[in-house]
Amino acid sequence: MKITGKHIAEVLEQWAPLALQENYDNSGWLVGNPQTELTGVLCTLDCTEEVLEEAKAKGCNLVVAHHPIWFGGKKRLGSHYTDRVITKAIQWGIGLYACHTNADAVETGVNAKILEKLGLKNGRILSPKYENLQQLTTFVPVQHADEVRQALFDAGAGWVGNYSHASFNMEGVGTFKGEEGSSPTIGSIGHLVRVQEVKIEVLIPKWKQREILAALHRVHPYEEVAYFLTSLQNAHQQTGMGMIGELDEAMGWEEWMKEVKKVFNVPVVRHTQPLGSVRTIAVCGGSGSFLLGDAVGAGADVFLTADFKYHEFFEADGKIVIADIGHYETEQFTSEIFCDLIQEKFPNFAVLKSTTRTNPVNYS
Repeated sequence: MKITGKHIAEVLEQWAPLALQENYDNSGWLVGNPQTELTGVLCTLDCTEEVLEEAKAKGCNLVVAHHPIWFGGKKRLGSHYTDRVITKAIQWGIGLYACHTNADAVETGVNAKILEKLGLKNGRILSPKYENLQQLTTFVPVQHADEVRQALFDAGAGWVGNYSHASFNMEGVGTFKGEEGSSPTIGSIGHLVRVQEVKIEVLIPKWKQREILAALHRVHPYEEVAYFLTSLQNAHQQTGMGMIGELDEAMGWEEWMKEVKKVFNVPVVRHTQPLGSVRTIAVCGGSGSFLLGDAVGAGADVFLTADFKYHEFFEADGKIVIADIGHYETEQFTSEIFCDLIQEKFPNFAVLKSTTRTNPVNYS
């Protein structure tokens, strides 16, 4: 099978839809033609010139990175390090794809990997995203209701937390009259028809709206499908920022610190005053200070993240321990996620994890 960049993008976007990225982000296809046949994929946290050289040496013509090489718009390419990466990628025919805050936002993403590495159980989203859900309502003849419901479920509708196939159904009488130019499934042109129908209501994620509506139109028996969408303000528990979980048993602070340093290969950890044993831990890959209030509210003993500023450490205020292990350190396992996802879909294709250390911060 010919594998193209489009195939890889589809795998990643099915797992972490681009609609979930933050408005400042630049996730998705950045450089190159998605239709190009691939010789290999190199997965990394950051795309640097060294990573491009590694990709070239290993015969990979696509680099999948967590961090986009640039944010916002670009008017020209110059000598800045990001411009050099873009120029070399174009010259060497290497595509660039980024999967950033959308990978942070899914419950099997960056933060779930941190929980896994720390051995935390009962993982859940720390700050769920709002306004990502819609209610789809449609009206179906009774004899077709099961088929339509199943098509909606198969397309991704009807999830409430960890429950699938969730719907509300109410029977009633629908009326319509086909006018000139119509082709009614039931009844005939010019005659008022009364049909025993089922009103079906399901929840749908906004980013799946197109495929769910396509499924509805594909199986619905009517020429004109009656439906409406209602935007909801409810939190979507399966998407959001940060996660929280628990250890099987509480650990002393010093013991837990040794484990953190070992797992993340960090020589030092910046942290506030320890408050006792550690059991419940909130995490956020990358810059997570904006979630401190959520971590406190969730009852976490520790908030493990990165990029806290000096004055922000005071906000712990004896309620929680802030443990800042570094930006690169919290996200270093992200490339594993990308490799596993792509390899699972294309088991006989060359998918490699970069061995180039891209952390710009050094410790002496």
